[in-house]
Amino acid sequence: MASHPYISGAGNITQMITFLRKSFPATVNSDTVKKLGLAPNNESYVINALQFIGLIDEEGKRTERGHEVMATHDDQEFQKAFESLIRESYKDLFDLRGEDALTMTKDELIGYFRSADKTSDVIGGRQASVFQAFRAISGHENVAAPAKKGRTPKASSKMASSKATKQKKLSPTPEAGAASALQPGSTKGVGLTVRVEINLPAEASAETYDHIFKSIRANLLNE
Repeated sequence: MASHPYISGAGNITQMITFLRKSFPATVNSDTVKKLGLAPNNESYVINALQFIGLIDEEGKRTERGHEVMATHDDQEFQKAFESLIRESYKDLFDLRGEDALTMTKDELIGYFRSADKTSDVIGGRQASVFQAFRAISGHENVAAPAKKGRTPKASSKMASSKATKQKKLSPTPEAGAASALQPGSTKGVGLTVRVEINLPAEASAETYDHIFKSIRANLLNE
């Protein structure tokens, strides 16, 4: 069983801490979380996290230390006091990594929690998210994982654009294809279709029609 708290949505814990700063009931339990509309069907995980950092005891009653921290009005002073709770509750992590614990990436935290609690990748990820939520509340912004080596999206976009440009240059336009087909002796692999539209007057005679079609045969069609 994992010794460090976890939950599928760490944001629920952040919202719970925000609520407790405004009003900290003498007793906080799953019903309290449910009434606040937080973590549906996962209320117990929120309670476990609050107990882990010492805001409430095993019976759900607020602790004197927890009440003192939550009642700290000044934001900077509150962050300092909350950080002290985090350092004490995650003593194993801080003993091992020292100040680096405040800047570890999520992947690094997952690796630590999986090793410490023998948890799966999913649970380790949730444990890391809870710690990151606590760390952010104490005023330490979460550090993004370094970009992996390789082609960046921007570079890929440029290469794709360059490739498209080359293809555009190499592909003949319809006009160019037609011009090639009309060149003498250039019949290899080229087909040309010519569509002729003739508007004949209704009052034209049969002789007029004959002259028109003879002209078409002589000038456009192969003999």
